[in-house]
Amino acid sequence: MNTAVIFAGGSGTRMNSKDKPKQFLMVHGKPIIVHTIEVFQNHPDIDAIVVVCIQDWIDYMVELQFRYRLDKIRKIVPGGATGQLSIFNGLEAAEEISEGDNDIVLIHDGVRPLITPEELTLNIESVKKHGSAITCVKTKETFVLVNDEDKVVKVPDRAHSYVAKAPQSFLLKDILAAQRKAISEGYTNMIDSCTLMQQYGYETYCIIGNYENMKITTPDDFYTFRALYDARENQQLDS
Repeated sequence: MNTAVIFAGGSGTRMNSKDKPKQFLMVHGKPIIVHTIEVFQNHPDIDAIVVVCIQDWIDYMVELQFRYRLDKIRKIVPGGATGQLSIFNGLEAAEEISEGDNDIVLIHDGVRPLITPEELTLNIESVKKHGSAITCVKTKETFVLVNDEDKVVKVPDRAHSYVAKAPQSFLLKDILAAQRKAISEGYTNMIDSCTLMQQYGYETYCIIGNYENMKITTPDDFYTFRALYDARENQQLDS
């Protein structure tokens, strides 16, 4: 069973939206979160979807589920105090509908609507082969590591430098085991699932995704997404 856990728990303070979280902003008649979920909804290898949502917006998310016929959504659960704990809530919900030890979970941001079906397929194939899949893109520019005094301490080789995006996918039993161990040890705010899995000794493998797979965080991101969406709709760009 392949389950998507889609995280829509952020309040979107950096977006400066007036009356709603960023994942519910409208683009061409649909909230961003719906654009994202529909990619998973329409993929033949995705069996179920769990949405992690801000508590006060769960009723609205339920309304969207029925309005847009997102019938692969099996559970909508509230977020936690941190991003990590919100994902954990979604993973526990996925465990409740799990069908066995080989279940795969794809963890994705609700505000990454430009994910492609091909990337979902590559994630599933990589987990079947390696036990993990981190969607990545190669860096286009040199990046540097700095210390607390802003001194450059390392310039990684660009040929082997990638940016981690989403989905980040694993065997459900493995990511749950790592999450539970981290929480028991007081770690509740790790930056992402890849970092957590590395922390606890799991090997992680990357799949190469597309540069358009952006996370909509700021107003600039929103306008960029809308332009890219329009270009796709007009068939000016390949997906």
